[in-house]
Amino acid sequence: MSVITAGIHQGGYAGIFILMTMESMVFPVPSELIMPFAGFLILSKEFSIAGVLAASSIGSISGSVISYYIGSKGGRPAVLKVGKYLLLDESHLDQTERFFSKYGEKAIFFARFIPVVRHLISIPAGIGKMDLTKFIIYTVAGATLWNMILAFAGIQLGERWELIHQYSRILDIIIVCAAVIAGVYIVRKHIVRARANAISKS
Repeated sequence: MSVITAGIHQGGYAGIFILMTMESMVFPVPSELIMPFAGFLILSKEFSIAGVLAASSIGSISGSVISYYIGSKGGRPAVLKVGKYLLLDESHLDQTERFFSKYGEKAIFFARFIPVVRHLISIPAGIGKMDLTKFIIYTVAGATLWNMILAFAGIQLGERWELIHQYSRILDIIIVCAAVIAGVYIVRKHIVRARANAISKS
């Protein structure tokens, strides 16, 4: 039994709350491991659906709001200073800031379904001083939906719940590779356009 699953099994709903709070910050704690196991424990009657929903959602909101205020009060320097102790990759923060800049407030909802980005998306929202009420609404909607999808998947898989985490790693790699390729394409296109403009002006 891993540290995470042991924390859930022994800590109960409080364990889910603490882990999901960490998951919504810069801690490397995967929801793909937390919630399917919680779903398995629902199946085995150790947890209730309502309890898991409440603990995970409140945890996601708490972690997100903390990250929001870190970004709002301390800005990027404070985030990087704290993040270096939590294995925060600056390139991941750059990626998340670009995602938020491109999609605006709706990014808070959609980011919950994207690996890496979901851990950091609250930070640029705080740096950008996004309206806190809207931030919480989008966070509740996205986090609750994502958490329950994973929990119900764990219920369906039963003792094979860990397959979700295993396959999610492959999906994470595919998504990250696609993001890198898209980034390279956009940068290359921008360079070509800039050169063309420079030539036309000369």
